[in-house]
Amino acid sequence: MLIHPQPDPIALALGPVQIHWYGLMYVVAFALFIILGRVRIRMPHVAAQGWTKDDLDDMLFYGMLGVIVGGRLGEVLFYQPLYYFAHPLEILMIWHGGMSFHGGFLGVLIAMALWARKRRRNILDVYDFIAPLVPLGYAAGRMGNFINAELPGRLADPSLPWAMLWPGVAGPRHPSPLYQALIDGVLVFLILWIFARKARPRLAVGAMFTLLYGCARFFTEWFRVPDWETTVFGLPITSGQVLSLPMIVAALAMLVWAYRQPARPVTA
Repeated sequence: MLIHPQPDPIALALGPVQIHWYGLMYVVAFALFIILGRVRIRMPHVAAQGWTKDDLDDMLFYGMLGVIVGGRLGEVLFYQPLYYFAHPLEILMIWHGGMSFHGGFLGVLIAMALWARKRRRNILDVYDFIAPLVPLGYAAGRMGNFINAELPGRLADPSLPWAMLWPGVAGPRHPSPLYQALIDGVLVFLILWIFARKARPRLAVGAMFTLLYGCARFFTEWFRVPDWETTVFGLPITSGQVLSLPMIVAALAMLVWAYRQPARPVTA
């Protein structure tokens, strides 16, 4: 059995200024977006659409706003609205309580729609371009949760080699942030990156990301203590699963639509 290492959540303190590991994980996520994006724009079928480094830098700015605003509002509205409405100043403390991926996902979609309108790009092409750049950034965020000892897992069999004693929680636990970093993040990235290396119908890459993440998150939620839980047809379902189901259904519909459309026009 393992013991959570409980690292100091503050990576660096400069007088009154404190730099948290959780915040640094977002810096890592944004850096990965740029690095992977520059690899992606060199792929022939992507380069044929006229993507540039300037586009990438500009999208990152819009995406950062979408992630931070959408992610925090998602955490507030989807998971703990009563608490945050009673403590409104804590809404601004993104290192306390964290961010919601589903909220950040919606925030990025809106931000990218605004960018596409500004640059007169087809919004579906934008979603296809950025989708493979997202999962590793998500994994970095989950590592931030792990450092903060957030999102404890459900009780685990003590014989499980990686069962972990979690701070402030009784009994051995599944290290759910690590599960989600590896499965929802790294595994989804690998599958999607391979899928996106070839030209696909418009929206197919964005839809595939939505499907892969929705399925992965639905699975890994079984190992995490839910923020809230309900029952559907007599079966328990967690908050993360409730939010992932629409993603799965929408992704399947989008994939069907994408593969029924004419070939994507090449534009520069």
